[in-house]
Amino acid sequence: MPKVRLTDKYVASISAPSGKRLDIYDENPLGAGLLLRVSETGRKSWTIRYRTEDGEMRRFGLGLYPDVSLADARRRCAQARLQATDGVDPAGEKRRKKVERRSQTIKTFQDLSVAYFDATERGEWKPRGKRKRASTITGEKWLWTKHIEPALGALRIEDVTPAAIKALLRTLVAKGQDTSSNRVRAQIRQMFNYAILETEAVTANPVARVPALGDESPRDRVLRDAEIGAIWRALDDPTVLTCAKSPRRKNQRVYVSRPVGIAIKLLLLTLQRRHEVACMTRAEVDLEQAVWTIPGSRTKNGRATLVPLSPGAVALIREAMALVNEPTPFVFPARWDRDKSLTPASLTRALRDVRAALSLPSLTPHDLRRTAATSMASERLRISPFVIGRILNHTSEKGGAAAVTLSTYALYDFMPEKRSALTSWDRLLGDILSSPIAAGKT
Repeated sequence: MPKVRLTDKYVASISAPSGKRLDIYDENPLGAGLLLRVSETGRKSWTIRYRTEDGEMRRFGLGLYPDVSLADARRRCAQARLQATDGVDPAGEKRRKKVERRSQTIKTFQDLSVAYFDATERGEWKPRGKRKRASTITGEKWLWTKHIEPALGALRIEDVTPAAIKALLRTLVAKGQDTSSNRVRAQIRQMFNYAILETEAVTANPVARVPALGDESPRDRVLRDAEIGAIWRALDDPTVLTCAKSPRRKNQRVYVSRPVGIAIKLLLLTLQRRHEVACMTRAEVDLEQAVWTIPGSRTKNGRATLVPLSPGAVALIREAMALVNEPTPFVFPARWDRDKSLTPASLTRALRDVRAALSLPSLTPHDLRRTAATSMASERLRISPFVIGRILNHTSEKGGAAAVTLSTYALYDFMPEKRSALTSWDRLLGDILSSPIAAGKT
């Protein structure tokens, strides 16, 4: 096995020969015993080899790269060596704890949910090979609390049968919640997969015999100019709106805070996703250069992206920052806790209330993103679908054979094209808002 003084650049670039596995020892004294294993599929893992008190050679996994960086791997390696020196067998201790966790009694579906979410948040349960984002876990917990727990949580695990699951899904479909029905099914399936593979509490997944009941079709909602104008005006002055169409909140005023209104406008101006806008940090934004850098940890596909900010977007972000007088890392801090950001759901709720008060058809934050992209591609602007894909940060828009080059080395590429496109869209949006149709003067 070769020995190399590992560096971050080397670890990131090394690959195994075709059809073979590559093991590399760290030559740096800080990583004594540290081994980088590169599989033929490109997976990279950290391990340490050490001897126990009785002289037996053991191997102990320290995690996967890049989840565990070189610096973290060396730190964990030093900790494991220290344990071994103190007579503790790290690998044996890990196996003991795993067996102990698996032996914990899971009697009800509620018990399973506690174990499932605990393992997911710790990063131990990674069904797709990577740790779930915090926003994904939050969404799963919401599904559990809102739909699954009330119907199935108290049941013994063996009583969560295909019939019981199907009854819950049928109830949601009957309410017109087809999408929720399908998401609940997927959530229950994941939880039982965890139970089978990690806890041995069950041996079969009851969801395997339950088909998806919800009838979903791709959304194609694109706002008309008049709708864009009505929503924009309502966000500027929501005090004129009332929930006239809601029996539960009839004639109650629609409340949309100014930060939430600005965030919704930025969805339309920047074409970014609701969680990316709602959780925008001040450190990500360079208003002098008019650039917003969204790190891969906050994007859907895990890839960092640069968003050129149009003049309208810069003005809105400046306004949002000026609204906050207390120290905060966020552009849109939560109202009661400046150390947290607005929740993405707050944008959805506000847009839903505005839409209902204006008696407009169903509308989601993603429809604003689609509306902007459609307007860019239309004869009004004729912007290349490739450039629009780069703005949307779609992984499929990587240029075919040049995918590796574009995704790895060209983070700054197409900035002029993206900036031109977003500036053109800003101008067109201004024209739309000032037109008689959008202004509601016809």
